[in-house]
Amino acid sequence: MGSVAPLHADAGAYLASRQATFDNNFKELAHYATAALVEAPKDIALLEAVVSAHIAHGDFDKIKGYATLLESLEPGNQIAAMASFSLMVKAGDFDGIIAALDAGQSISSVVDGFMRAWAYVGKGEMDDAVAAFDAATRKGQASEFFGPFNKAMAYAMVGDFESGEALLSEPGAPETRDALIARIQMLSQLERSDEALALYDKFFAGAADPEADALAEAMRAGKTVPFVELTTATDGFANVFYEISAALVGGPSNAYTLLYARIALELRPERAQFVLLTAELLNSLGNFDLAAEVYESLPENDPNYHLAALGRAETLRNAGREDAELEALRQLAEARPERADVLVSLGDALRRGEDNQGAIKVYTQAIDLFETPTRAQWPLFFTRGIAYEQLDMWDESEADLRKALELEPGQPSVLNYLGYSFLELNINFDEAMAMIRQAVAARPNDGYITDSLAWGLYRLRRYDEALAPMEKAAALMPVDPIINDHLGDVYWAVGREREAQFQWHRALSFEPEEEDAERIRLKLDIGLDRVLIQEGAQPTRPLNDG
Repeated sequence: MGSVAPLHADAGAYLASRQATFDNNFKELAHYATAALVEAPKDIALLEAVVSAHIAHGDFDKIKGYATLLESLEPGNQIAAMASFSLMVKAGDFDGIIAALDAGQSISSVVDGFMRAWAYVGKGEMDDAVAAFDAATRKGQASEFFGPFNKAMAYAMVGDFESGEALLSEPGAPETRDALIARIQMLSQLERSDEALALYDKFFAGAADPEADALAEAMRAGKTVPFVELTTATDGFANVFYEISAALVGGPSNAYTLLYARIALELRPERAQFVLLTAELLNSLGNFDLAAEVYESLPENDPNYHLAALGRAETLRNAGREDAELEALRQLAEARPERADVLVSLGDALRRGEDNQGAIKVYTQAIDLFETPTRAQWPLFFTRGIAYEQLDMWDESEADLRKALELEPGQPSVLNYLGYSFLELNINFDEAMAMIRQAVAARPNDGYITDSLAWGLYRLRRYDEALAPMEKAAALMPVDPIINDHLGDVYWAVGREREAQFQWHRALSFEPEEEDAERIRLKLDIGLDRVLIQEGAQPTRPLNDG
């Protein structure tokens, strides 16, 4: 049954708000839900829509009245609590937070427990804070992961770096990026820079993390780095909301996850990770202009600015503005030629635009940044190898693909690409099949790799053996035109001509490249074997012209 407008509500505004919800258009949702409230001012769903839309859009100055009314109509309402607590944290009202929690306002058991603890930190009552952190940390639940990190941050914030570092060094302690950066800073404050640098070398060396790299550079120069990972209780609250949003990414509702990310960003707007996550969520929800606006909020002097610039370029591509994306990436590459990730993004954009020659030039520039390539650089050689292959520069392509395998032995995508290329070139069949079988063993449910196995068996004229993996590939990738075309060829080769014709028609319905489409139409007209003979290849079976 469809949704029905609340009694006395403006039906037009209500329906428009429903459409805005489906479209994730937060500005219009706030507008139309507010309009519908004129006739139905106490409707819970409309009030939730207005509050959540304003939070998602970043308009925190518009939520207080609606949140207060929502809480009065439905005590314990989660959306009202998210709004109210975020405003109390911004105001530094730590007593109010504790009182509201005692009165039953609640976001979730995990969030509530850590908010209580950080409120005690804000009040300067560390004994109560430590007790609250311990109470909020429950084994077997998400809080078991969040607890030690939050407690360690609180210790470090008040200058007890020894207790904070001890928590983060325990077996099973979180090894997230934030926890590792915090621990490096704590070790430096404890004058244990050798341990801090060892931690950097283990987790960040070669990872091109600008913040971690700057810490290592400072410590190697004999400097003590400050603890800045978290400096106020408000930062602690912000981190709780960020941790929850990061844990929820990829779940059933990115619009809901966005609420946590937006609150984190509102409480700590200069935090790069919060900017990047919020913008990524907006991008995933189709809010490209709003995502770009959030990305642009990160200043150019921030060590992570290039990541925001790369994210903004992605929003341009997702909005269908490929030319603008390419120009943005060119400018970024000119400004940051030392960043391999920037160059790779430009190379990928050029390759998507079929400028493989330009892509090769940029990939080569990125490869040249590394005196001795390591495992982390295998994707660079892989993508450059693909670009070479697209230009029929096979010797160069094979060299790069083999280099990628040297750096990352057994990498399934590389094995499949190189093996399939051998099949298409009618060379190295034994090596090709060995590579493809190894790739299938690593990724048995990858449709493209399974197709390669079946196609290899077909090329070896082992048609009966090719049938099962080709049918599996088509089941895994049911709308891929090439795989459906291949299945048609296999059906034809085993004498199932009617099914072959069905698959070729199906392949055409998925709009293959025109060259492939012409060949499929010719097969439908005269049959696969006559097409093969016209191409100078051997038919799947002898022709009987009767």
